[in-house]
Amino acid sequence: MAGDYKSTREVIVRTEAWDEAIRFYGSVLGLPVSYRGESIVGFETGAFCLYVEKGKEHGPVFELLAPDVQAAKRDLIAAGCAVVEEDPSVPRCYIRDPYGVVFNLGKRSS
Repeated sequence: MAGDYKSTREVIVRTEAWDEAIRFYGSVLGLPVSYRGESIVGFETGAFCLYVEKGKEHGPVFELLAPDVQAAKRDLIAAGCAVVEEDPSVPRCYIRDPYGVVFNLGKRSS
């Protein structure tokens, strides 16, 4: 699957201090809200969209898309990556590469 991955403009952070984070990105940085959900808010930064999700904190998560998520997951695990969080209902499959970068592996449309 080498070369089959494409990034999106989406970056997500999760924090238990959600209300404070929403105020910071919206008021202090003045970023416009591009999406508002029950437990997630997206801010347009220009170069990327920053999503702030309510929950247990973790570092930034980038998004990579592949044509076949399950095959990509198998290939990445074989190459030394580790699944750090997975929830098919979202869908969410957070993978940490051997160098510490975490990304959500999603399905790319043809």
